Amino acid sequence: MTETAAPPQESVGGEPTGRPVGHAGTRVDVTERPAWSLGAGGAILALVLAVVLFGAGVVLFAVATPGAVVGAILCFVVGVGLFTGVSVVSPGQTLVVQLFGRYLGTIRRTGLVMTVPLTTRRRVSVRVRNFETSELKVNDADGNPINIAAIVVWQVADTAKASFAVEDYDDFVVVQAESALRHVAMSHPYDDADAGEESLRGATEVVSAEIAAEVAERVVVAGVEVIEARISNLAYAPEIAQAMLQRQQAGAIIAARSRIVEGAVSMVEDALARLERDDVVVLDDERRATMVSNLLVVLCGESRATPVVNAGSLYQ
Repeated sequence: MTETAAPPQESVGGEPTGRPVGHAGTRVDVTERPAWSLGAGGAILALVLAVVLFGAGVVLFAVATPGAVVGAILCFVVGVGLFTGVSVVSPGQTLVVQLFGRYLGTIRRTGLVMTVPLTTRRRVSVRVRNFETSELKVNDADGNPINIAAIVVWQVADTAKASFAVEDYDDFVVVQAESALRHVAMSHPYDDADAGEESLRGATEVVSAEIAAEVAERVVVAGVEVIEARISNLAYAPEIAQAMLQRQQAGAIIAARSRIVEGAVSMVEDALARLERDDVVVLDDERRATMVSNLLVVLCGESRATPVVNAGSLYQ
């Protein structure tokens, strides 16, 4: 593990260069590596040896001679050291081993293990975790306020980075996930996307993949990998929800009317073609126009049509 001092951040053409701003920051450059360890056999042997040393120390201390007392102290010290090197690692857990502040490595084997004595060990879980971001209020690409939240599934991939590169990797992941979600939500319209554009409501899978990729890019410094990200809540903000609902209803009505008119025109064309083909009736232009008008009224009208019987001529 090394620490490198970074000079104050400078900008090139208004774009940040990635170095800290206002001070010469120190960055922790560390990568996970395996620590020395023995399995259950070695750990049991160390415990047995420690018990033997404790027993020998008690016997030597009882002798009460100066040499025996020194030997007893050495037995106690070595026995305590062997005891401090024994740990139990549960499945899904790891041990990050340090000796006097120096990172020695990570133990990923499970069960009873023996590692370097007199070391400090920090437990880091590598189990899959998930959380739901708080409901964020942001403006979409069209400037409409929306409420959005997402579920992020993640796990620790590099225990060294998670332990030393950031202060609290749990809090770091939550904050960066919300930041990424806000950025992606502002890059897409909620609905009615233009050609070549993806909407938040219409392309949920694509947007979720973008969220996962952006969160993963932001948390890689903490040794965390993102498994999945999904939108859990998406809606217009309450202040414009009613107006947007009316717009959606209007769009649905227009689409339905267009479909009805398209079908009605097709039916009228078929009716006129069959009447002429079967010589049922001969229609001039005026009668044809009247029939078309009547058929369209019957087919496109919302209420049921009431027939009117004309006992005279069409021209009366």
